[in-house]
Amino acid sequence: MIDRIRQQVREAYGSAIGRPRNALVTPALILDLDAVRRNIGTMAELGKGWRAGLRPHFKAHKSPELARLQVGAGPGGVCAATVWEAIVLIRSGMDDVLIANEVVGREKVRALAEAARDHRLALAVDDPRNATEVADALRTAGSRLDVLIDVDIGMGRGGVRSAEAAVALAGHMARLPNLRLRGVQGYEGHCMREPDRAARAAKVAAALDRLGAAAESLVRAGFACDVVSAGGTGTCEVTGNDARVTEVQAGSYVLMDRFHRGLAPRFAPALTVLGTVITRQGATVVLDCGRKSFGIDFGPPSLVDYPFYEPRYLAEEHALFDVDDRCRLSLGDTAELIPGYTPSTINLYDAYHVVEKGRVVDIWPVLPRGPGHLGMLSA
Repeated sequence: MIDRIRQQVREAYGSAIGRPRNALVTPALILDLDAVRRNIGTMAELGKGWRAGLRPHFKAHKSPELARLQVGAGPGGVCAATVWEAIVLIRSGMDDVLIANEVVGREKVRALAEAARDHRLALAVDDPRNATEVADALRTAGSRLDVLIDVDIGMGRGGVRSAEAAVALAGHMARLPNLRLRGVQGYEGHCMREPDRAARAAKVAAALDRLGAAAESLVRAGFACDVVSAGGTGTCEVTGNDARVTEVQAGSYVLMDRFHRGLAPRFAPALTVLGTVITRQGATVVLDCGRKSFGIDFGPPSLVDYPFYEPRYLAEEHALFDVDDRCRLSLGDTAELIPGYTPSTINLYDAYHVVEKGRVVDIWPVLPRGPGHLGMLSA
């Protein structure tokens, strides 16, 4: 059960409750709840001017507590990247979950079908063979499932490659009684790396044209297309204002990182990792948090108090910074670092140290990090 895991994590890390944020056993994942609330409020204000609604992505933080805060600000549902994430969400009391990804494999499909029996779930599909596999499992479980056709709009990853393929897949699924087509989804993630704001907006618009073409083709062919789902934190302002889009799948806005901060500067960093200086040799400061403490998919971490230094090297357990006389860090001092990329940073930890007004007030588990959690939650 989720409560059991929450209790286990709290027992393991609970001695930190009441401590100042700079006095934790390191490396420690720190969640600034004040900044989280500000970010959620900023996104809610931003979304008031959109044509689309918001469906925040759970994969960005893997925390039911954070998902509840996001949903409480107005969204109707949440996204997940895996069936395990979706099961955690529905067992945490959320009943409108989109798995914005394909689910393939007997055990995962069976888990999906069983979860759909009593909960409102939706799934992305891009292959008729997978649709048939899912429909067969649903029939065995006695359940039904909403589906979105996943459309490749430039990532070159998952998704049908043309509007014609979308129509063909819709025709196939129409013969599968346990599936209900709701619409389409696409992800313009390839646009996120464009630093120029105007150029990024143009690339997003072109990507959404591909998604819109698929949606229009489905409607012309007589299929339902009530949902057009897309977007991320770095593209949400363009995607949210597109008349064809009904929901935006942004998620990283709630925590932020160095990568997303350059794309969406109105949101503040709410997640840091606390490290300890384990040696200072001349101009080199070494902290106890390296590649096993940070996701570096889109860049390295930076020091909160010394943002002008870039790490020279990240070893498995060490972060090396070459500094000058501006740096006051010495042996035994702690320092907070902003991750280069939060989703893969969070996946390295068991727990958030939840901070308000500079002190730890709670411990929240990171859930789930693999199918093993399903067994732990099965009771």
